[in-house]
Amino acid sequence: MSGKAGRDLPAAIITGVVLLVPALLGIFFFELLLIFVWTILLSMGVWEVARALETRVAPSGHQLRLPKIPLFLGAVAMPTAAYFGGVEALTLALMATGLAIIVAAALWKVRDPGRSILASVFVASWVPFMMSFAVLLLNLDQGDWRLVVVVLLVVSNDTFGYIFGVFFGKHPMAPKISPKKSWEGFAGSLLGASGVGVLASWLIFDEPLYVGAVLAVAVVVASTAGDFSESMVKRELGIKDMSRLLPGHGGVMDRLDSLVFAMPTAFFVVVAFSGDTGGVPLGL
Repeated sequence: MSGKAGRDLPAAIITGVVLLVPALLGIFFFELLLIFVWTILLSMGVWEVARALETRVAPSGHQLRLPKIPLFLGAVAMPTAAYFGGVEALTLALMATGLAIIVAAALWKVRDPGRSILASVFVASWVPFMMSFAVLLLNLDQGDWRLVVVVLLVVSNDTFGYIFGVFFGKHPMAPKISPKKSWEGFAGSLLGASGVGVLASWLIFDEPLYVGAVLAVAVVVASTAGDFSESMVKRELGIKDMSRLLPGHGGVMDRLDSLVFAMPTAFFVVVAFSGDTGGVPLGL
């Protein structure tokens, strides 16, 4: 049985449940389990983006090659550093990953080292670095609920955007990048997510309602940017899905693309309103 998008619906549901159960257990009971699951997903995301980029042929005529071992190490180091050391440790882990990429490119004598290094740094920044802000959210006061609410806001963005787009969508936002996304759907995302954000501020966090609304708007804008970013990368590479790693879903990044910019955006919005940095100074 397949959905309208050609997905295997039963496989998609089973995969979603398999991922959701350990995630919820990790968020509320065993945080290290969540970090473990997260590092696996980030490693999968790193692999599929690097693999997709390697389909490109450089101007020299040689196929682009990326040093993957430093990328895998970065996918493990960044969320771990974020959990134990906060923003500063996460930034240091990114810098160390970049240095390891340069050293690996030199030792392995990759062709077109400049392009290879730039592509690898892009992967490290786009996947494990950005996504590790989810771990930083977990370190905040009521961090478990903060993380759950941000995920709900991203889900609300997709759900309400789809519903409003189907019934009212007439004006595409960026037809050359993502022809199915409309301004009407975007408006629906803003309205639906704002409702979820306001309810969360009222029922969970006991904070001014406008905080939830501002967070929701910021997450919707960031999620939409994340969707467009991955669509641009896939369109440039001429592929439909990043991979087939998740049955019924496509690739890991096909499911996490909305979270890439949403997590750092949500973290800084929450910090701006609460002043809580998880016990680690931001150094700003």
